[in-house]
Amino acid sequence: MIFRLLSLSRYWPVWIWTAISSLSGLAIAPPATADLFFREAEAVCPVPVLSRLRRHRIAPGETLESIARQYDLIPATLMGMNPSLRGGEAPAGEEIVVPPYNGIRVEVRPGQTWQEIARTHGARADVIFEVNGCDRNPAVVFVPGVNWTPGGTAPPAPAVRSGSPLPIPATVAFRYGWQLHPGTGEVVFHGGIDLAAAVGTPVLSVVEGVVAFAGFREGYGNVVVVNHAQGKQTRYAHLSEMSVRAGQRLASGQRLGAVGQSGRPDGDRPHLHFEIRYNSDLGWVAEDPDPYLDLGNSDRWYSRRDRGR
Repeated sequence: MIFRLLSLSRYWPVWIWTAISSLSGLAIAPPATADLFFREAEAVCPVPVLSRLRRHRIAPGETLESIARQYDLIPATLMGMNPSLRGGEAPAGEEIVVPPYNGIRVEVRPGQTWQEIARTHGARADVIFEVNGCDRNPAVVFVPGVNWTPGGTAPPAPAVRSGSPLPIPATVAFRYGWQLHPGTGEVVFHGGIDLAAAVGTPVLSVVEGVVAFAGFREGYGNVVVVNHAQGKQTRYAHLSEMSVRAGQRLASGQRLGAVGQSGRPDGDRPHLHFEIRYNSDLGWVAEDPDPYLDLGNSDRWYSRRDRGR
């Protein structure tokens, strides 16, 4: 099972927690302890994702989108794994590789650590370590939950400047990327971040833009969608009320609504669900908001659970 180590984590002794912390760059484990951890981990880790690629021969009439749907993936994942698909076409007769879930393949630089790979792609070092079979010195790794984009795996240069959608320091209650759902315990992909705040807290536009939508959407509840320069978009969901309308131009820091619990929020605590997306041939694709935002207190960017690992 992909997340077997994580599911067993509550039974780990202290030395394993110490060693896994060293993977994330949060603590230094003694060499002998770390070596023992690696041997234990290798015994229970799954087969690396890149050893479990399926092969698909493209049939006449198939498209990139239809193949992606067949394997419950997004087209960007197939494009990243198969350079021949990056023009958007699916040549009949060609054989392609298909990973078991969304993500990207990344070459590891000499001396690069798991923590550095995780920081670069907004992921967790322990999760990347496990899905790659707990290999100590891989040349290539698979990073789950990251979208491939033309010209590299990093999104285009941001038009959204550092700021915050809330007027107060905020704690992230639920992070971007592959996470354990706080309610169901299932592994899910979370397309934004949830910022804990009291109901009624003002919600602000992080940068100037034009309101593309303000209304109710299933799941999001009351949501305001704002389009920005260079193909960027921000979304503000689960609002208790909205104070803007579609077509309205917003200044940076302008109030657009208030924190609420409308729709189907993840978890019981009131929060703002905030997303940053960029426009592509595949539609509006979510990206990690972390590089763009200043929540007023960098020590509180990750939840207490994440800081303790």
